[in-house]
Amino acid sequence: MGLVKLKLQCQHLQELPGVPTRQPTHFSSSSSSSSTFRHFCTDFKLFPLTVKRVPISSSSSSTLGTQKYNLSVRASATHDMVKAIRVHEFGGPEVLKWEDVDIGEPKEGEIRVKNKAIGLNFIDVYYRKGVYKTSTMPFIPGMEACGVVTAVGPGLTGRQVGDIVAYGGAPMGSYAEEQILPADKVVPVPESIGPVIAASIMLKGMTAQYLLRRTFKVERGHTILVHAAAGGVGSLLCQWGNALGATVIGTVSTKEKAAQAKDDGAHHVIFYKEEDSVARVNEITSCNGVDVVYDSVGKDTFEVSLACLKPRGYMVCFGQSSGAPDPVPLSALAAKSLFLTRPSLMQYNATRDELLAAAGEVFANIASGVLRVRVNHTYPLSQAAQAHADLEGRKTTGSVVLIP
Repeated sequence: MGLVKLKLQCQHLQELPGVPTRQPTHFSSSSSSSSTFRHFCTDFKLFPLTVKRVPISSSSSSTLGTQKYNLSVRASATHDMVKAIRVHEFGGPEVLKWEDVDIGEPKEGEIRVKNKAIGLNFIDVYYRKGVYKTSTMPFIPGMEACGVVTAVGPGLTGRQVGDIVAYGGAPMGSYAEEQILPADKVVPVPESIGPVIAASIMLKGMTAQYLLRRTFKVERGHTILVHAAAGGVGSLLCQWGNALGATVIGTVSTKEKAAQAKDDGAHHVIFYKEEDSVARVNEITSCNGVDVVYDSVGKDTFEVSLACLKPRGYMVCFGQSSGAPDPVPLSALAAKSLFLTRPSLMQYNATRDELLAAAGEVFANIASGVLRVRVNHTYPLSQAAQAHADLEGRKTTGSVVLIP
């Protein structure tokens, strides 16, 4: 707040602009005057303060008892600090630091949200490693959370303190006890859906929605291949794809993940570490191939994915957990007239209407039982580094949620 000079008259302290009125408080030139003023300000949360009594000239002073003083008051900012995970340099899970931050107050068009649950996604790893670049350093990672509105910016309508809201996508910064968000990026959460479920479903659920309903519109009779079928998005793709009437083939690494994928609606499961995925797909499809491949793995599966497609099939590469695929010449697509796309949720939810429609469809499918959200792992937010290590080590299944 800087240095504020207050010229006070002991008989009229209660008349100062902005100072709440209580019983009149009197000052004298004795040593107790500073403590009296300090006590008064503490009552009204204007503390911490530093009070100095400096003699001044009679032409610009107020009289305190028989002496003339100028009370100089230094007040520190009263914003509450919150805990958050910050990244100061790109690297492994160890660069995730648990720190105090001051997030400030919401401006016009913004809200302040106290997070109750925070979703962990592989895109957080990409940003932590520097695969995706950030505009600032240090930065707070995280792109999915659910919480309660604690403050609204000036002039904002449509949101109020106490609302339960969730978001998935931009802006980054959910790895914090509280955060500032644009009001048009959050959606209201139905009462039937708890914060942990909401935080785990926003980014992954809306990703599954645009992949199945808009990037390639899956319908009855289609055959789809889902890599990482037991992962957060993969689990939802299996469930939703099955409900749409498609034949679902999922790739997994372990028997435990195979059991989950089958429970989620995969009709066929391929152990990609032990089996020839292309040969198994040809066996399952009678050498016809699949209509679409949903590939979040990238480098390790890209060539296999192309080989599994039928003519005019869709290669949908929406992630790269194993690294970026090698460059592909157009001639590699020409042999079967394949379609290749690298979609992003931000472009599919570019407008407020698209965001509300996507989230609404996800929530409706949860309510109807089409989607069962698997939150198989929760970690304290302060242990985000361990959560990242487990996610990268493929030790997790389903959704992972951080709890502030």
